[in-house]
Amino acid sequence: MTVAVLSGKGGTGKTFVSVNLAAASKDAAYLDCDVEEPNGRLFLKPEQVLSSPVTVPLPAFDGEKCTGCRKCVEFCHFNALVFVKNKPMVFPEVCHSCGGCALICPEHAVTETPRQVGIVEEGLSGGIRVVTGILNPGEVSAIPVIKAVLQKGMHAEGLTVVDCPPGSGCSVMESVSRADYCLLVAEPTAFGFHNFKMVHKLVRLLHKSCGVVINKASGEYLPLEQFCAETDMPILLRIPYSAELAAHTAAGKIAVRQDTSAAVTFRELLTGLEKEAGR
Repeated sequence: MTVAVLSGKGGTGKTFVSVNLAAASKDAAYLDCDVEEPNGRLFLKPEQVLSSPVTVPLPAFDGEKCTGCRKCVEFCHFNALVFVKNKPMVFPEVCHSCGGCALICPEHAVTETPRQVGIVEEGLSGGIRVVTGILNPGEVSAIPVIKAVLQKGMHAEGLTVVDCPPGSGCSVMESVSRADYCLLVAEPTAFGFHNFKMVHKLVRLLHKSCGVVINKASGEYLPLEQFCAETDMPILLRIPYSAELAAHTAAGKIAVRQDTSAAVTFRELLTGLEKEAGR
């Protein structure tokens, strides 16, 4: 079973839920697709870490073969190419690595060279396989690194927890693409509820089944509770605000490994997820 853990905004506790869910299973894969700021590894502290580069193809132009026909420039719908001083020039940050310029060139003057955009780290934390994507600073698109994380980390058997980026953008869509079930982490505030509705709309558009975890709950927040009831979304867990849990998190510790009640809570959540995903 693959569970994607999402949140409408940063700071709701998405990584807290993801890490503790994987740790409660004890035999799982944890995939950190929040590649712009991956922090699950700070809690899981994987060992025997192996690193591999993530590259994308970037066009290179042979000045001797190029006749200046500009077909490549005209073809590029992303405006990643311009014609300067009688030769094409590429903007690497804008290029989507589609390969169209190489296909359309009548003189075969375009080749592709690999350009590194990030890395993927793989390691072990107890019985948990930890796969972390790290995007190079300044890169515009996180999609290539997320794809590499999913390719390396997906397993047919057992639990796979995908820690998604916050929000509801393209990187989130890619992260949930292979999920069997989506777990939405919400905080009971007006701002949190607004963003929660956006990510809920996304998973519905993608036809994904989903449930809710309300984190830092200090009582019922009626707009959120009513929305979940109206949209037939089960609330699988309410996590009250706890100074003790906050202290464990601030110290980089995993709650289920420190607190017996937290371990029981997340094992119950895991059981609830299995029932919901099996419907």
